[in-house]
Amino acid sequence: MCGITGIFDLREQRPIDREVLQRINDIQWHRGPDEAGLHLEPGLGLGHRRLSIIDIAAGQQPLANEDDSVWVVFNGEIYNFVDLIPELTALGHTFRTRSDTETIVHAWEQWGVDCVQHFRGMFAFALWDRKQQVFFMARDRLGVKPLHYAVTDDGFLVFGSELKTLTAWPGFRRDIDSEAVEDYFGYGYVPEPRTIYKTARKLSPGHRMLIRRGKPLPKPEEYWDVPFQAHSPISLEDANAEFIARFREAVDIRMVAEVPLGAFLSGGVDSSAVVAMMAGLTEQPVKTCAIAFSDPRYNEADYAQKVADRYHTNHHVHTVESDDIGLVDELARLYDEPYADSSAMPTYRVCELARKDVTVALSGDGGDENFIGYRRYRWHGIEEKMRRAVPDGLRMPLFGALGRLYPKADWAPKIFRAKTTFEALGRDSVAGYFHGVSVCSDSLRNRMFSDGFKKRLNGYNAVEVLRAHDRNNPSDDIYGQVQYLDMKTYLVGDILTKVDRASMAHALEVRVPFLDHKLVEWISGLPSSLKIQGAEGKYMLKKSLEPYLPHDIMYRRKMGFSIPLAEWFRGPLKQKLLDCVNSPRLADSGIFNMIELRKMADEHIAGTRDHNPALWSLLMFEAFLKQNAMPA
Repeated sequence: MCGITGIFDLREQRPIDREVLQRINDIQWHRGPDEAGLHLEPGLGLGHRRLSIIDIAAGQQPLANEDDSVWVVFNGEIYNFVDLIPELTALGHTFRTRSDTETIVHAWEQWGVDCVQHFRGMFAFALWDRKQQVFFMARDRLGVKPLHYAVTDDGFLVFGSELKTLTAWPGFRRDIDSEAVEDYFGYGYVPEPRTIYKTARKLSPGHRMLIRRGKPLPKPEEYWDVPFQAHSPISLEDANAEFIARFREAVDIRMVAEVPLGAFLSGGVDSSAVVAMMAGLTEQPVKTCAIAFSDPRYNEADYAQKVADRYHTNHHVHTVESDDIGLVDELARLYDEPYADSSAMPTYRVCELARKDVTVALSGDGGDENFIGYRRYRWHGIEEKMRRAVPDGLRMPLFGALGRLYPKADWAPKIFRAKTTFEALGRDSVAGYFHGVSVCSDSLRNRMFSDGFKKRLNGYNAVEVLRAHDRNNPSDDIYGQVQYLDMKTYLVGDILTKVDRASMAHALEVRVPFLDHKLVEWISGLPSSLKIQGAEGKYMLKKSLEPYLPHDIMYRRKMGFSIPLAEWFRGPLKQKLLDCVNSPRLADSGIFNMIELRKMADEHIAGTRDHNPALWSLLMFEAFLKQNAMPA
């Protein structure tokens, strides 16, 4: 696990400033405090910060092949490297280390751009082949590891694990992307491939890019997608047994490390499942860590303790106070662009706790996306059945009007009591789902943004992110559609981004068994009837785990990993909120209607409305402007 950065001359072979490369590389010191390495040659500079996990003695980077003609910098883990080494050796390649990094250079020599098809793991890497005069970048299939890049005005391609490595390059333009701002206030993060800056991009999950000097920069090419290809019919019992076998294997290959290893244990189904599998694969007690909250409404520590007791883990708990607001400004520094998932705060704390005992931790992320676990999936299924039952010509005007006229509808059946439900039913499937997941609704963003900024958007709406992905959606299933959309947006842009930055801030590697691509492929081919039955999401997952976990762990209401933001804005964060909505930075940006922002804050503080998602988004945007933005 590491931080990578570098620069490639797209035009010729101009010299790279070593001191600048060294400084930019060290900006990511937190991602790899163990070692640092640089490689420079005409027109190329590669930088690497190392967190030593596998082949500690000989796995230094940048790393080259036998004749130094192929160089790579790599962030992540190739879990099947132990199988690739003998395979590539039999094909004539000579290994100087036992590191997974070296498998990349030899796989490139053997298979070229298709080397990525042979890798099982989480990875982001950049590779230079001097003989072929090509530069190659790739990112893992699900986007567990990040990769950012930009082209400077003078014709250099710069890249890095974190956006801060790009913004630190001399001459990088920090023009804010208006559409990225609209996306951010729609989703609470900036979805791939955009960044908050016009000139920078994220390489999307499952994409690669082959660049030739002197040629125009090509569009990234997708090499993998979630297939959602139906399997042969399978019974619930057989599916359960096969899942346990596949999941245990996905956990097993992620337990290879030469450093202390453990797991996050929240007390939910997914992290508990990971711990249960780990406990069956080692004779030593699993090291587990959990966060407790002083506010009992958010506290799952007792459930985590039940799992820890069952499997006799070496368990550590840290309590977060209900007014733990000290990380507000730190988050802006960590994420480099606006990021509004407030659970980043407890995630930061649990990573801080874990790092005291381990260098590698396994997490349960991805279980909800795979097994239809979020409550919003169930509501989408109900709404979608209604959309399909009522003709658009009747449904859209009827429910559109109800959404506008009835903020509360106690007279209606439970499904129709919420204003949000009426509004969703007045939209098509994708727009309805976007309305449900938005941190700021269309009407609220319209209220928040200035007239001038709305003109700059020229009609662009953040729902277009989902529409673009939906055009490639391989599933014709009601639930498969939104699972696919979440895997392309929420999973990578929110969940995995949150965990990567929070963990690497403490030089902690996090591995995600639920996102093993072979496991994801298999689960995606199962019928949704196995994954959700009635109101019970994760149905098959829970049934398969019944021999391993207590009943009340699996069949209780999902709590999530949240903090009491609404109360904070009326208490310890009140002054910070008032400073934010009166901020000269927000006013000078030209993006906001400052009068409306102040009204929103007043409404929330008075308790007449709950604007906490929007207000947190504003707070994080203002913190971003304070720490990262500069005039164009």
